[in-house]
Amino acid sequence: MLTANKLEKIIELENNLKSQYQSKLDTQSADLERCQLERSQLQATIATQLQTITDLSGKASVNQKLEQQNRELHNRSENMKEEVGTLKLRIKGLQNDLAEEREQVNELKKYDPIKMKKNLDDNKKRLAEKTGAAEVLQKSFGKTKAENAELLKKVAELEAKVAELEPPVEAEVEVEAEAKAA
Repeated sequence: MLTANKLEKIIELENNLKSQYQSKLDTQSADLERCQLERSQLQATIATQLQTITDLSGKASVNQKLEQQNRELHNRSENMKEEVGTLKLRIKGLQNDLAEEREQVNELKKYDPIKMKKNLDDNKKRLAEKTGAAEVLQKSFGKTKAENAELLKKVAELEAKVAELEPPVEAEVEVEAEAKAA
């Protein structure tokens, strides 16, 4: 019986303690549940934040890569702009050279070799004709000169004969003067 008594007392004590501490236990159970709920919510928040951080870090690395590529492309474009500037200057120089070369070509076209050869051939033919004509004229001139020399000799001989046959010229001059006076 003793044990039953003790058991009753223990049960009573347990009930007493339960009644005393039940509200505390309930509140602490509720606090524990609330804390577990908050913990699960915080873990979910942490998980989403971790996911966001990993996404952002991935995006950040992608952004860093893109920024690096943008810097490289910007540098390349600057280099290309400088290159284009130098090429434009070179093109202007080459255009000037081309204009000079075109002028030279136009100048050289004036001296077309085919046309010049044709003109040269024509000039050679004309020169050959003129040379032939000049030779003929030279021969003719030589003959005419020889004939003229012979005729001059004959004239001189005839004048000498006439002079012998005619009275002196002074007498003729006097006769002509008297005839004019009369």
